[in-house]
Amino acid sequence: MTDWPQGYGLHVLQQVDSTLDEAARIAPSAQGPVWITAHSQTSARGRRGRAWANPKGNLAATLLMRPDGSPEQAALRSFVAALALFDACVAVTGRAAGFALKWPNDVLLNGGKLAGILLESTGQGRAVSHLSIGIGVNLSEAPPSHAVEPGALRPVSLLSETGASVTPEDFLTELAAAYAGYESQFATYGFEPIRTAWLSRAARLGEVITARTTTSETVGTFETVDSSGNLVLKTAKGRVGIPAADVFF
Repeated sequence: MTDWPQGYGLHVLQQVDSTLDEAARIAPSAQGPVWITAHSQTSARGRRGRAWANPKGNLAATLLMRPDGSPEQAALRSFVAALALFDACVAVTGRAAGFALKWPNDVLLNGGKLAGILLESTGQGRAVSHLSIGIGVNLSEAPPSHAVEPGALRPVSLLSETGASVTPEDFLTELAAAYAGYESQFATYGFEPIRTAWLSRAARLGEVITARTTTSETVGTFETVDSSGNLVLKTAKGRVGIPAADVFF
């Protein structure tokens, strides 16, 4: 059994509106990085304010931390968290086959969406006082297809796809340990080794994908992720860097 990482706190709640909201409440008094998890969330959310379904037995957790550096540096923690999620999945299943990372912040299993990451930060100007990394993982049950937006990948669960039964507490221990390792690497060596590791696990690298924002759509070959974490597509009009979008296959 993996040990809980030194220097990281843990708050376990029976029920909360969302672990991200709880992180915002305790941020002023937090003395160091702390994981917050709940058995039940009443108002869970995903990217762009979308609802996040959280059936019983799945993981709902948020890591609250005080990051060093710029807001852009803080945002790169989504890649750190994705790598940690990938490693935790491998640790609890004993296999890497079938798992992949989808830009900007999803973990896939056998082509379906297994987990999502959502970052929220507070601060003034160019200073980030707190960063919250919200993570949801379908461990035991996937939300129904009608609970996701049209065109989105089908939700899958770890149990249904691999047969691996793991409690949220055990999964979080693996996740927290993996995150601590990648966070140390990021602090010491910067984004480049994280970027390289992420790309080696990337879904649809070298294939044609679609990136959509609220105002535009770009279709092109997924070429890389650049040093700022932007998605880089090779299109008919040349290479295009995209800082934020939803990706569709």
